[in-house]
Amino acid sequence: MTHTDLARDIFDRSHLTGEFTLRSGVVANEYFDKYLFESDPVLLRRIAEALAPLVPAEGVDALAGLETGGIPIAVMLSQVTGIPALFVRKEAKTYGTCRLAEGGEVEGRRLFIVEDVVTSGGAVLDAVGELRDRGAVVEQGVCVIDRESGGLKNLSDIGIDLKALFTMTELKAAGTA
Repeated sequence: MTHTDLARDIFDRSHLTGEFTLRSGVVANEYFDKYLFESDPVLLRRIAEALAPLVPAEGVDALAGLETGGIPIAVMLSQVTGIPALFVRKEAKTYGTCRLAEGGEVEGRRLFIVEDVVTSGGAVLDAVGELRDRGAVVEQGVCVIDRESGGLKNLSDIGIDLKALFTMTELKAAGTA
C-alpha cells in the first residue's frame, strides 16, 4: 500500500458533501468525518503506521491525544511506537483527580501532540497552552488531515512543529484520481 492508496481509502471512507460548520466557525461544503476512519480498526492501524515515522525516535515521553478525535489515533500510534499515550481533555475535570490529561503526569514531560484534523489549530493551541501551564514541554506533533486553513502556521507561531499526514489537497486528489 502506498501513501496515495491510504489517502484514497481515507477519502472514500470519510469524505462527505453538504454544509458543515467547523469548530473555527467556518462553513465548509465538504467535510472529512474523522470518526468514520477512526472507527475502522484496519484503516486506523494503517494511519498510525504511516504517522509513526513522523514521531521522533528520541525525546518524547508521551503521546498527547486530544479529546475526542486525537485519542483513538494516539492509542493506535502508542501501540505502533511503544510510546505511552495520554488523553488530553478540552478542560480539566472539576471532580475526582481534576486532571487535564489522563493516563499520567504532564509536569516536566516532553509531550507529542496527536490530533485528527486541524483547521485553524484552535483546539491544539488551547491544549498546548494548558499543558504548558502545567509544566509540560510541548514542541511537536502530528495530525492526520491539515485543512490548509492556517492551522499549521498558527501553531508554528507558538513554537509547535505540527506535521500533517495529508493535506486536504492531497486527499481530494487521491479521491478523484
